[in-house]
Amino acid sequence: MSSDQQIIHMDQDAFFVSVEVRKNSALVGKPVIIGGTSDRGVVTSCSYEARKFGVHSAMPSRMARQLCPHAVFIKGNMDAYSKASHEITAIIKEKVPLFEKASIDEHYIDMTGMDRFYGSMKFARELRDNIIKELHLPISFGLSVNKTVSKMATNECKPNGELDVEAADVQSFLNPLSIRKIPGLGEKSFIRLSDMGIKKIFTLAQIHPGHMNALMGKSGLFLLRKAKGIDYSPVVPYTEQKSIGTQCTFKADTIDINTINNLLTSMVMDLAFQLRDKNKLASCITVTIRYSNFEDVTRQAVIPYTSLDSTLIQKTKDLFKQVYTRRMLLRLVGVRLSGLVSGFEQIDLYSESAEQYSLVQAMDRIKKKYGEKSITRASVLNLEI
Repeated sequence: MSSDQQIIHMDQDAFFVSVEVRKNSALVGKPVIIGGTSDRGVVTSCSYEARKFGVHSAMPSRMARQLCPHAVFIKGNMDAYSKASHEITAIIKEKVPLFEKASIDEHYIDMTGMDRFYGSMKFARELRDNIIKELHLPISFGLSVNKTVSKMATNECKPNGELDVEAADVQSFLNPLSIRKIPGLGEKSFIRLSDMGIKKIFTLAQIHPGHMNALMGKSGLFLLRKAKGIDYSPVVPYTEQKSIGTQCTFKADTIDINTINNLLTSMVMDLAFQLRDKNKLASCITVTIRYSNFEDVTRQAVIPYTSLDSTLIQKTKDLFKQVYTRRMLLRLVGVRLSGLVSGFEQIDLYSESAEQYSLVQAMDRIKKKYGEKSITRASVLNLEI
């Protein structure tokens, strides 16, 4: 990628915790853990004070409590976190012509070509100050020549920091870092490379491409490019219109509500699986029905970011109750999930236990191995439409 690229990566610091601290100033400076409060729960986020004790996201709550017994445990409020995420995006959208919402708490901004009129570092600093002033939420940013290096720069200056890595300094910035700091490096690859004595990016960057290809295939070459500070992925313009959906036209017009609800369950399960398979979360549901007279009616609802079957199914059924107001035969139903961002929630902040999450993940593994229709809920078996 050309050294003329100017990419800003902005990331909220311990986002869920920051939203809680904004609501309750008594939490400032305390080890705070967001997630399931029972022993079966899972940590979804934690403050930097808690991280000093070894607590991290996806850790069982029981273990987190053992490591940091004096921590403040909060079940969390995904509605509040989603609202804050939308508020941050709204500020960025007002100021920035080209940006990508990479997840619920991070954005990429492409300043390429604009830096000659308005310094990229000055712009990023003013935007960061604006978000902090308006929303009272801490945020960090990195500025560099591509998405990979700017993200790594952000991670190195957290919390509440800023870092500019110019083109000439990219390799010297990357070299001393652990290979674990490379975005997209999985646990298996980390262990494999570490066992070979490759623990620093400097060492990884010296390996011949042919050797990396023989060792790990395309994924090895992908990691090698990142170790050299090379990333050609563009900043994808953000739009809330990104969506996935499905619809079903009945063989014969129907008024069988039980069958329709079971069909909606099946449709949403398929869509939720697609979300998780693509590492996405949805923030909006749209339900459409078509009466036998070909009249279409639609209802839409903004929801907390999620990819969980149970949450999405319940909201879809609620919307169907709202949209189906006439005792008339139905010809079609459809469901669409939109407002997609990258991410995978570790727990449902309301009611899901670690076991229920394990069940969802186990079902996903079966679907990936044997096909999407290989396992489903008993309620949607033998569904005739």
